[in-house]
Amino acid sequence: MKLAVIAANGKTGQRVVETALAHDLDVTAIVRHENRSQATQVLQKGIFDLTADDLAPFDVVVDAFGVYDPERLDEHQTTLAHLTSILSGTTTRLYIVGGAGSLYVDDEMTIQLKDTPEFPAAYQPLAESMSRGLAVLRQAESVHWIYVSPAAEYDSEGPRTGQYAFAGDKLTTNATGQSYISYADYVDALLQEILHPSADQQRISIYGI
Repeated sequence: MKLAVIAANGKTGQRVVETALAHDLDVTAIVRHENRSQATQVLQKGIFDLTADDLAPFDVVVDAFGVYDPERLDEHQTTLAHLTSILSGTTTRLYIVGGAGSLYVDDEMTIQLKDTPEFPAAYQPLAESMSRGLAVLRQAESVHWIYVSPAAEYDSEGPRTGQYAFAGDKLTTNATGQSYISYADYVDALLQEILHPSADQQRISIYGI
């Protein structure tokens, strides 16, 4: 399996590269600047400069792109519009490291986490932008995309436990009522889905159990 990781220099991107290499996958890091991941194969290009030919060799593309600058939040939509455009009609599977804000908290699927009173106001613009990015994907009928949301608490310093489960569009909690996942467990689960795909053109979520 040939796998490319966009934004491989980021916290999640570096972990995806490391874990994919541990599974003996053929991994290429796609980065704008000097590669800081463990990948030895590197494509140094900005996401908007990627072409269909650039991504054609890959079975799987993991998009770990994220931006927090208030002036650039719309790139959560525009980058996905670009990627779905150049992957349209191909067999390449596109996995997006998504957000939790758009997960639903009610059985009727009408209220999203980002719209609840408890959701931190500081993260509202980011969550709104990422939610609009998911909407872009849902219009991409000719792309094999999978949007992968973490639990509400996504812990960069948490340990790898191997104790996780998959869910769908609804926020899911463990037996103690927590919605938590470490980066390490999220990436492990993501690689399991990549190696043994069960989803296509849908959002899945991962939470610790």
